Amino acid sequence: MPILTRLAETGRPEIRFRLDGCPATALAGDTVLTAILTSADRLRRSEFGGRPRAGFCLMGACQDCWVATEDGQRFRACSTAIAEGMRLVTGPGEAA
Repeated sequence: MPILTRLAETGRPEIRFRLDGCPATALAGDTVLTAILTSADRLRRSEFGGRPRAGFCLMGACQDCWVATEDGQRFRACSTAIAEGMRLVTGPGEAA
């Protein structure tokens, strides 16, 4: 079950991406953080114990929202816009 539920701005164009190998959708203008949290029950798992994480500050200051593309490019989910065809992984070994 997703952490976030979209209540407004539902008329924006749909963006298709893959999350840990599974198809997902977001809306144009969403950050990667919003795209993931409206599709999944967590942003990633902590590298310190494996507990689920959902971001912390949501504005690029805390370094808690790092995710990667399938090819290994890492970036902050809260300050990166989702793009058509992105192939995201939320942790080591997550891609199907």
